[in-house]
Amino acid sequence: MFLTISTTGTPERPATDLGHLLHKHPDKAQTFSTSHGTAHVFYPEASAERCTAALLLEVDPVALVRRGKGKGRGGAPDAALAQYVNDRPYAASSLLSVAMTAVFKSALNGVCRAMPERAQEALPLRIEVPALPARGGAELVHKLFAPLGWTRVEAVAVQLDEQFPEWGDSRYVRLVLEGELRLADALRQLYVLLPVLDDAKHYWVAPDEVDKLLRAGEGWLAGHPEQKLITSRYLSRRWGLTRQAMERLELVRLAESDDLDVESVDNAVDETTDTEEKPVPLAEQRRAAILEALGTAGASRVLDLGCGQGQLVQAMLRDVRFTEIVGVDVSMRALAVAARRLKLDRMGERQAGRITLRQGALTYTDKQLKGYDAAVLSEVIEHLDLPRLPALEYAVFGSARPRTVLVTTPNVEYNVRWETLPAGHVRHGDHRFEWTRQEFRDWAGQVAGRHGYAVRFVPVGPEDPEVGPPTQMAVFTMTTADGTTTKGTTAHEATKEAKAA
Repeated sequence: MFLTISTTGTPERPATDLGHLLHKHPDKAQTFSTSHGTAHVFYPEASAERCTAALLLEVDPVALVRRGKGKGRGGAPDAALAQYVNDRPYAASSLLSVAMTAVFKSALNGVCRAMPERAQEALPLRIEVPALPARGGAELVHKLFAPLGWTRVEAVAVQLDEQFPEWGDSRYVRLVLEGELRLADALRQLYVLLPVLDDAKHYWVAPDEVDKLLRAGEGWLAGHPEQKLITSRYLSRRWGLTRQAMERLELVRLAESDDLDVESVDNAVDETTDTEEKPVPLAEQRRAAILEALGTAGASRVLDLGCGQGQLVQAMLRDVRFTEIVGVDVSMRALAVAARRLKLDRMGERQAGRITLRQGALTYTDKQLKGYDAAVLSEVIEHLDLPRLPALEYAVFGSARPRTVLVTTPNVEYNVRWETLPAGHVRHGDHRFEWTRQEFRDWAGQVAGRHGYAVRFVPVGPEDPEVGPPTQMAVFTMTTADGTTTKGTTAHEATKEAKAA
C-alpha cells in the first residue's frame, strides 16, 4: 500500500523543509520494521520548488495471519486461501495508519526541534492514496474530508477490471487531497479516517482506542458533522466505547465553544454614560467571590475543575496564598489558550512551579486529584446533561474529596432582568439547564448529605429582592469525624437548612 505527501516552496522557504518536518532526510531511502511487514520512506522528488515523500508499506500476509486477523473481508475464518490472498497488502487501511505512527510519530505530534515554527504553519499539501477502500463510496469520502479544510477532495472510483468496464466499479477509490493545512493535522486526519473508510481494523479494539481517537481527533473531530459515524467505525462499532467517546467529545465541544455568550449576557448590565462609573463585570465579581471563599477556607492547594482558558487560574496566581494551582479541562485547545494567557513559556521557574494544567474529563475519577484543600467548579455543571451530574458528583465529592468545594451556576430566576436575553432562553446556547435558587439548594443539600459535607450559599452579584442574585454559589465544607465543620454545622443540619430554605 502506498501514500505520498507533496508540498511546494520557494528559495526562501524551500519545499524540502518537508524532510525536517517528517524527520526523514530527502537524500536517503529508509526502511522500518513493523509488526506486519516493512515500511519504506523515500522521496521521488526533492527540490526547493516541490518535494514529495512516499510511504510504501509491504505487508507480510503470513505475519498478518499469525497475528489472528488475516482472513479476507467476507471470508469465513476457516477459508484458508482467503487468509493469504486478500486486499490487505494493497489497500490503505488500519495497517497503514499504524505504520504512520511508527514512521512519522514526531510529525503526527507536531514536533520538529529543527523548525518548530514551521511545524505549526499551514503548508500547501497534496496527498495521494492510489487504492483506498471506501465503504460508502466517493460520496462518503467527500463528507469526511471536505469539512476539514481541504480545498480539493477527489475520490475517483477504481474499476474492477479496465479490460471489462461493464463489470463496473470496485469499492476502492483513488484519493487526492489538496489544501493548506498543518502537516500534523493532515496526518492525524488520515490516521483516523483510513480505517473508518475501510470500516475495519486489523487488531482488537481495546478501551485505550478511545484515548487514541481523541488525541488524533483533537481540533477537528468534536465539531465534525459525521462525528458519530467516524467514532462508531473507528471503534469497530463497539457501543460501550463509542458512547464513552461521544460523551467525551461532547465535553470537548462544550469547552471549545467557550463562555463568550455567558460573559456578553452577564456583563450586559445597565448602560452607563461616560461620566458614570461602569459596573464591575459579573465574571469579575464571580472570581472575586471565589477568591474570598477560598481565603476564608484557608485553602492553599486548589483545583480549578473546568478551568477553560485560565481566567480564574490567572487570578489565583496573583495571590501568594495559593501555593499550588491545578487547572483541569477536557479541551487541549482551551488548555493551550490558558498556557498562552499565563505566559507559561516565559514564566520564572518558581512561579511556574505553582501551576499545573492537565487534560481530564470531570465525569471520570482521577487519583491525582486527591488530597487538595479546595476544588472550584465555576459555571461548569450547567454544561452537562442532567444524567451526567451523578458521575461528576462522585468524581469530585466521592473520589477526589477536597476539604472545600465551591460550585457556581447561573440563577435562572434572574434572567428576567437581562433586557437583551429573550424570554425563555438560557444565557448560553450550550447550557443544558439553569436552576432556580430552590433547585440549586435541593441538589447541593443532597450532595452534601451523601458525601459528608456541610453546605452554605453565597449570592454573587447584585441581589434583587424579588429574583435573587445573577449567580449562586454553594460552599461545601467537609465535616470532621464527629460530624461538625470548623463552624460546628453538621452535614445533616445543612441538608435540612437547604430543604427548608
